[in-house]
Amino acid sequence: MKRTVFLLIIGLLVFASCKKEGAILKGDYVFHGDAAVLQTDSIIYGVIINKQVHKLNKQAEPFKKQPTDMVKVEIRGTVNNEKHETILWENKIEITEILDVEALPNEDYNNVIKLSQ
Repeated sequence: MKRTVFLLIIGLLVFASCKKEGAILKGDYVFHGDAAVLQTDSIIYGVIINKQVHKLNKQAEPFKKQPTDMVKVEIRGTVNNEKHETILWENKIEITEILDVEALPNEDYNNVIKLSQ
């Protein structure tokens, strides 16, 4: 009986600590104006603007040629699907930690067709 209770408590502690850390996501990130988006291989996330987003923007700046260029990032954050007053994406993420920022491997990825100059 004591062993079962002990294992149950350990299991709850492990689950709680994993939930606190948040999800690790890798994808293409863009910030422009007052909006940010993270595009992974399968999901697009609206990014909740906080101090970490501004820090990420400063780290991403050297890799961008245009303000709308994307950069490859690896971040840790809290994912939710709750309604937000300004973010209309179904999936939202609040960045809690920046793990890596780098340029996209293919320079043509950020090329844009300009209709007028």
